[in-house]
Order: sequence, then structure tokens, then C-alpha cells
Amino acid sequence: MLTISPEQIEKICHHAKRIYPEECCGLLIGTVISQRKIVTEVWETENNWEADSAAFGEMTGSKRNRFSIDPRILLQAQKDVRERHLSLLGIYHSHPDAAAIPSEFDRQIAWSGYSYLIVAVREGNVVDVCSWSLDEQGHFQPEALTDNR
Repeated sequence: MLTISPEQIEKICHHAKRIYPEECCGLLIGTVISQRKIVTEVWETENNWEADSAAFGEMTGSKRNRFSIDPRILLQAQKDVRERHLSLLGIYHSHPDAAAIPSEFDRQIAWSGYSYLIVAVREGNVVDVCSWSLDEQGHFQPEALTDNR
């Protein structure tokens, strides 16, 4: 279960609309209490796809259907949140003109234990927000979203 406020969802949706028609991406920061992930901060990051695409062994795709967060940003974020006794809970990104369902590429780059919040944006408008997590077999399963107020 991912617990996140309406204001945090709105911040993510605003980011997705602002970056459309490209994929936006960012980090979900917070705490874990009794297997409940509680988002306390949302960090926008830059979609670094063009710079990182070769690292994934894939030269196809663009920022319109792929995202990548600079590994240096991830490492720094992990260090920062650990020092503040918080956790990196997951990653959010948008799907321009596509459903809020993880793609095969999303599955291939996903990390176990993280939440993956996906925002579907059609013609510049948010139409859906869903969260996902990997099961023991490496398949995405829907993850409940609850309000943290």
C-alpha cells in the first residue's frame, strides 16, 4: 500500500502535464510503517533518457515513451534520505497518450520493493494515476493508493 496526499498527487500530475508529450519522472520519499509506504516528499527529476539509453542496451525509443533517472541523482538521493532517516519508496513517471499500466520496459528496469506510480496523460490532461509493485515472480501487481492525511 502506498499512502500519499492529494497535494502530492497534484504535484506529480502537474509535473506530468508540464513535461507532456514527454515522460516525466521523479522520486517518492518517505517512511515504511508496518509494510505501509508513507510518502512525505515528492522529488522531481529530469528525464535523462537520451543520455542513458545506451546503458540499457536500447537505442530505440525516446523521452515520449521511455524515462531514465541519472544514476548519480539516485545515489545522491539514497544518501540524502538515509541521512534524514527516510527511505526511497519508489519512482513515479508518466505515460503520454498511454494507459497507467507498466510497460515491458518498465518491468525490466523495476526494482523489487519499490512502488511505481504511473500517470496517464492524454492530450495534455491527466486521465489516470495508478501504483504498482513487483511480486516475487517479477510481475507488476496493482498497489492500493491511500490518502495520508
